[in-house]
Amino acid sequence: MFTHQLASLKIEALNKMQLAAIEAAKPHANILLLSPTGSGKTLAFLLPVLKGLDASKPGVQALILVPSRELAIQIEQVFKQMSTGFKINCCYGGHATRVEKNNLSSPPAVLVGTPGRIAYHARNKNVDAASVQTLVLDEFDKSLESGFQEDMSEIIGLLSGRKRTLLTSATTMKEIPAFAGIKKLVTLDFLSHAKPVSSELQLNYLRADDQDKLQLLFRLICALKNKLTLVFCNHREAVDRIGELLAEKGLSHGVFHGGMEQEDRERTLIKFRNGSHRLLITTDLASRGLDIPEIEAVVHYQLPTTHEVYTHRNGRTARMNAHGTAYILLSSTEHIPPFIKTKPELETLPEKAVIPGNPPWRTLYFGAGKKDKIGKIDIVGVLLQKGKLTKDELGLIEVLDRMSFAAVKSDKIEKVVALIRNEKMKGRKIKVEIS
Repeated sequence: MFTHQLASLKIEALNKMQLAAIEAAKPHANILLLSPTGSGKTLAFLLPVLKGLDASKPGVQALILVPSRELAIQIEQVFKQMSTGFKINCCYGGHATRVEKNNLSSPPAVLVGTPGRIAYHARNKNVDAASVQTLVLDEFDKSLESGFQEDMSEIIGLLSGRKRTLLTSATTMKEIPAFAGIKKLVTLDFLSHAKPVSSELQLNYLRADDQDKLQLLFRLICALKNKLTLVFCNHREAVDRIGELLAEKGLSHGVFHGGMEQEDRERTLIKFRNGSHRLLITTDLASRGLDIPEIEAVVHYQLPTTHEVYTHRNGRTARMNAHGTAYILLSSTEHIPPFIKTKPELETLPEKAVIPGNPPWRTLYFGAGKKDKIGKIDIVGVLLQKGKLTKDELGLIEVLDRMSFAAVKSDKIEKVVALIRNEKMKGRKIKVEIS
């Protein structure tokens, strides 16, 4: 079963958690799947969703609610890669409602989106919620933390045809809110089976006794050189402030938080995934649910507010038998929170801060994507044939609806732009520039 879909995703076999979820997800069963970030929960619910779809039925059959735009987009991309033959649409804040309404005029079998935007479409009769048979509440605990209770309650109240619900969470849930309307629930708990994050995680701390904390962070980043690093802050303002300092110092980095425009957020994650940035300054928006690479170092610039936040941040590193290091930065008046049980070691930094060299990759932007009939093969062709690149000088390529990105070796990118600037793709000239 699902042989074609797994082959399309280049996955050889499902893990125990995914197999258990598929087995438990009967047509009328309500499932709570507890499993750590990065364990493959997306596939664990998408395969049962696919199994329940009926090509002869009109309307939205499965609705997936998620707490963030990035997670919605990620799920849509995975489902499309599965080559199911069923239509999926994605709706979220920051995306044009006009485009979404037009897409929904021919209802998809699967609809994924953030609660606020899905509630908007339901209110405005752009989607018929009554046809939904399967409801997925992905990262349900995070949605509750983010204040989506009212929107989710409104949506669930409209699902008169709902037969089953699949909930996922990366933390233990004490109770399921009454608005979810679930009476009998089967819990699959894979949190207790997970390898503790701390098993391969080195915990260090630094204290800014006689200097500004921001300068201490800069010295740490320099000492880490080009290790793949996430710096976590509690507030957007701190992310922006750090980003400004690093830009002044000429240090390559990306910034990521909920106050940014959606396109800028997408670009930031793409450049982090393809190696154009080795350093990402972010809020806890990036602590879970996002498709980003295995991290070598996590930095708590601002102290985590709870043990759950601390665990999710650290969960970005030391996965799958890999080693990682978490750093806690303290001002002269701050102390290690009591919920951090492991005693951290004091980190000693070099006296002189040497700015690391730029990453070996940079990113090319193409002003066209899937909706323009542009695919990876088209981009590879123009970069290898017209741009004179060799295969090892071309990195990760990502094609979105109306734009595409390709990682190119830093020392080749200027020449490539000059060579392909006036080239056509699919019979028309497309804007190409360094992102």
